[in-house]
Amino acid sequence: MGFGKYLVIRILNALIVLTIVTLVMSALFVKVAEKDLQETIIQRVNAEFQALQQKGQTPEDPDAWRAQRLEYYRSMYHLDKPYWWRVQYYFKRTLTFDFGKTKNPVFGSEKDVVAILKTAIPRTIQLFTTAQIIIIVLGILLGVKAAQMVGSLFDRALSIIALIMSSIPMWWFGMIMLLVFSFKLGWFPSRAIPDPNLTGWAHIADILKRMTLPVLTIVIVSFGAWAWVIRNIMIGTMQEDFIMAARAKGIPERKVIYGHALRAAAPPVVTMIIFSLLGSLGGAIITESVFTWPGMGRVYWIAIETNETNLIMGLTFVNVLLYLAGVIIADLAYGFLDPRVKVGASEHM
Repeated sequence: MGFGKYLVIRILNALIVLTIVTLVMSALFVKVAEKDLQETIIQRVNAEFQALQQKGQTPEDPDAWRAQRLEYYRSMYHLDKPYWWRVQYYFKRTLTFDFGKTKNPVFGSEKDVVAILKTAIPRTIQLFTTAQIIIIVLGILLGVKAAQMVGSLFDRALSIIALIMSSIPMWWFGMIMLLVFSFKLGWFPSRAIPDPNLTGWAHIADILKRMTLPVLTIVIVSFGAWAWVIRNIMIGTMQEDFIMAARAKGIPERKVIYGHALRAAAPPVVTMIIFSLLGSLGGAIITESVFTWPGMGRVYWIAIETNETNLIMGLTFVNVLLYLAGVIIADLAYGFLDPRVKVGASEHM
């Protein structure tokens, strides 16, 4: 199978999954949104009635007026349509990134869901993707080094550190970091939201200072697990015959490790990198709440706490889209790094 055909099949599979997930999501959220809209309509009609009373324009028949206004808003929000009509309506809107507006403003006065996501995603990239890149680099370097020195003091120490740090809850470690370095020593600010009055280099320096504690927290808690996984992958690869043959030929050890062993172990490592980077775009609810970082995780928490159905649907759709993008990129990486994947796929088609 050619690489182009392989790519088309993987994209079609992802589109089918995205369609099914979006349809299921729409069917679930329509019911939730219906109850939410009913409450919103009643509140709006009550507010309009009170406004008329204050102006001395109370309707002659309040019940008929209320019924008329309720029917008007039900029609405006499509609540007078059948259930499956509303499902396909929200399904089409979601696929075209039309998520509507929130009831309450987020990030100041913003209510448009797409605008909120456009604000939150760069902030999440700024924090979590930066931390994830550092974790990946540290994990690969330390994991490869441990694989070269199996059974050594360095290898045992890395194993113990990885076990301990992976067992520590990130939110707890984040609070300890805040307590020590922010409240006790005063080296870093306790809030991650930058100062809006600063501009230029002062603004950049302020952001970097506020990023230090959350980035350190994420890296310290997560790098050990990455190093441990890379170590185990490399140990298995370095026991292969072609590695022994390369060493027997007198090839320098550095080239054997990074030019042969790491390259052979690339498919699972590349897959981990892709999903880690894409997963970092979703943020983390608890970590962002601890450091008051206004990213995707924080927005998710706000959406759940305030029952913002449109925002929850937008966030869920974007996360599913990112996950499927990761699957496609991982499949392509496997197909590029290991041609046997494409051959195996073609034999079963």
